[in-house]
Amino acid sequence: MGAKISSFSLFFFISFFLFLFVQLIQGSVTYDRKAILINGQRRILISGSIHYPRSTPEMWGDLIQKAKDGGLDVIDTYVFWNVHEPSPGNYNFEGRYDLVRFIKTVQTAGLYVHLRIGPYICAEWNFGGFPVWLKYVPGISFRTDNEPFKMAMQGFTQKIVQMMKSESLFESQGGPIILSQIENEYGSESKALGAPGYAYMTWAANMAVGLGTGVPWVMCKEDDAPDPIINACNGFYCDYFTPNKAYKPTMWTEAWSGWFTEFGGPIHKRPVEDLAFAVGRFIQKGGSFFNYYMYHGGTNFGRTAGGPFLTTSYDYDAPIDEYGLSRQPKHGHLKELHKAIKLCEQALVSADPIVTSLGPFEQAHVFSSSSGGCAAFLSNYNPKSLARVMFNNMHYTLPPWSISILPDCRNVVFNTAKIGVQTSKMQMDVGNTQSLAWETYDEDISSMEDNSMISAVGLLEQINITRDTTDYLWYMTSVEINPSESFLRGGKVPTLSVQSTGHALHVFINGQLSGTAYGSRESRSFTYTGNVNMYAGINRIALLSIAVGLPNVGNHFENWNTGVLGPVVLHGIDQGKRDLTWQKWSYQVGLKGEAMNLASPNGISSVEWMRVSLVGKKQQPLTWHKAYFDAPEGDERLALDMGSMGKGQIWINGQSIGRYWTAFANGNCNDCSYAGTYRSPKCQSGCGQPTQRWYHVPRSWLNPTRNLLVVFEEMGGDASGISLAKRSTSSVCADVSEYHPTIKNWHIESYGKSEVLHKPKVHLRCQTGQSISAIKFASFGTPLGTCGSFQQGTCHSPNSYNILEKKCVGQQRCSVTISMNNFGGDPCPNVMKRVAVEAVCSSATQPNSRG
Repeated sequence: MGAKISSFSLFFFISFFLFLFVQLIQGSVTYDRKAILINGQRRILISGSIHYPRSTPEMWGDLIQKAKDGGLDVIDTYVFWNVHEPSPGNYNFEGRYDLVRFIKTVQTAGLYVHLRIGPYICAEWNFGGFPVWLKYVPGISFRTDNEPFKMAMQGFTQKIVQMMKSESLFESQGGPIILSQIENEYGSESKALGAPGYAYMTWAANMAVGLGTGVPWVMCKEDDAPDPIINACNGFYCDYFTPNKAYKPTMWTEAWSGWFTEFGGPIHKRPVEDLAFAVGRFIQKGGSFFNYYMYHGGTNFGRTAGGPFLTTSYDYDAPIDEYGLSRQPKHGHLKELHKAIKLCEQALVSADPIVTSLGPFEQAHVFSSSSGGCAAFLSNYNPKSLARVMFNNMHYTLPPWSISILPDCRNVVFNTAKIGVQTSKMQMDVGNTQSLAWETYDEDISSMEDNSMISAVGLLEQINITRDTTDYLWYMTSVEINPSESFLRGGKVPTLSVQSTGHALHVFINGQLSGTAYGSRESRSFTYTGNVNMYAGINRIALLSIAVGLPNVGNHFENWNTGVLGPVVLHGIDQGKRDLTWQKWSYQVGLKGEAMNLASPNGISSVEWMRVSLVGKKQQPLTWHKAYFDAPEGDERLALDMGSMGKGQIWINGQSIGRYWTAFANGNCNDCSYAGTYRSPKCQSGCGQPTQRWYHVPRSWLNPTRNLLVVFEEMGGDASGISLAKRSTSSVCADVSEYHPTIKNWHIESYGKSEVLHKPKVHLRCQTGQSISAIKFASFGTPLGTCGSFQQGTCHSPNSYNILEKKCVGQQRCSVTISMNNFGGDPCPNVMKRVAVEAVCSSATQPNSRG
């Protein structure tokens, strides 16, 4: 028996050590009050949101590499239930929806993943990510203690977790997924629902933990998330946030880099100085994980935009723009911020800060590690005035609304308000536009009522009929006008009023467009009122109700209505008014062109298209346009200019680019200051211009020749004005100080354990395929203004242009050291000097120009 016990003991110890060895190889993710621990090591983790369906697989590698180059450790993405399970039990993980491929692309780049399963995601995505069929499950009630909903939600969550496990993608299996999220921003819903909300939230947390992923779970904006779930903050600022238990880390799951855009609204910009300030505030208060929402926003292709009324562009003023190009200076300035934070990492995760007042608006947060390391954050919360403070027996100047980071408690390596990186100005270059030979096909509405599939007494809710397979639903009825009506003999023309909960409405009387009306995101209903031209006898009324994305947020939004629900009333006839609401209505789901698949290359030949010249031709509503074009040379990102059009949808080679709408932006586009609390009404741009003029065309969707472009125009836009443009850098700017704030004429350029000090340099870089063709402005001295509007100050070196032209013209990138020798001496002794330069980028070398 003794021998058997020894053999068993040996087997046990071998098994145990094998287990430990496997765990060491595969890794582990835990947490304590200071940070997420990966393989036992506390980490400051910097994350960015990139949503795989909002770009193409061909873009993923470059986007993720740009994120890594920007100093990110983690890529964050939602999981989009409605695209993965378009009908119950039928799954789609192909193309843009290939979640496993996306995560493996992140893994190949050496980054981690935060997988936000939800499966409610909001995300300004159609129906908040829920499939529309979920709305029609018998007895269902969304996001509450409801068995049909919990069963469906659990089924999809288990599907995703099992898929990740089968591919060994959790960090506990050696994969990149270090965190997962269950539910999303549920706190306000939970409070509104009371006990059923709390019961559902608790169930969701326990269900997720029970799936055994081996990595922590997160709930954002959920103050009472139960253990071991980590509750996290979302917002423009999260330095006020404290987790609900002292042993949980302080996490910021959505640091909003900008804001979304709606048709008819302005473009929202968030100054990078304020975003960096917000991150600095969070880190100095003990935060250890933050995620930019968005780091790359991308495009709402097809009918995926939610809202309603959200644009096809989901650019979000992110560090990487919609097209996948770095937005400067946002990308570069945040990269420098991340470097500075990483220099402080050991001290940040070792101890709580000691906070000292340096003045009425100024503070020092000092972190000390057990190994003797010290890091300090010096903050100035005054939005109007700079501050001169004393810290560690040294003087420091803090610009308004800024934080300086001192990795050694002495030397400032970064200030949130001081931008020392390149600024890029982008342009859409139409160039030599291909002359498109357009053909048209008119959507026939004359015989619709005869062919309609549905008729009913009264008005039906739109999504109940369409199941969101199309934006369009026709409501049709007839009105008989007596020949004796006074308006037929020159009296006042009657009017039609239509109450709608849809998003847009076109009213047709006897086949002619009579008028159009729209709602807004703020209101769930609107009323159309307009004159109607009718004649004696039977008159046909056709109402085209249009959805512009289903709601993605709100209490029980599954119960919100869409479409024409009435009343529909004819006013101004001799009997006073006639209520048409409860008479017989006929319905047609979608457009005939959709049924004939006109957007697909396979459906084009099924109808007779008319080849016409659109120049000077009166444009008709409800018109399909098609043309063929060759892919432009080069590798620049591409966009369609739809500024001449009204409202509709676009397809290229059968792929849906999305909805377009030339709605002009209303807003308050006054001057923008980075200083002071940011909210979405601040720093607006584009007022009086189309909210969205340019529509992203992924190059991977194009063939070398004969690409099919199909446009459906609802209102009568001019297709002859459509053109394809290349997105490129028009100019790049740099504005760099001669001296660093505390290191005299030196600054830390490389960040690591052995730090190397270098003189500051001007760095300029055009995008791949371009070179610097001219120096538009250059001044070593005290230049004024910002990129695009630089001016010489009272101090200026006359050698400025020559130095920059010699070093940079003809180059794709260049750098110039800021020194007296390089610029031929000191133009103004004892004055702090800067170099400001604007360089023109072009695809071919052009003559020098100092315009």
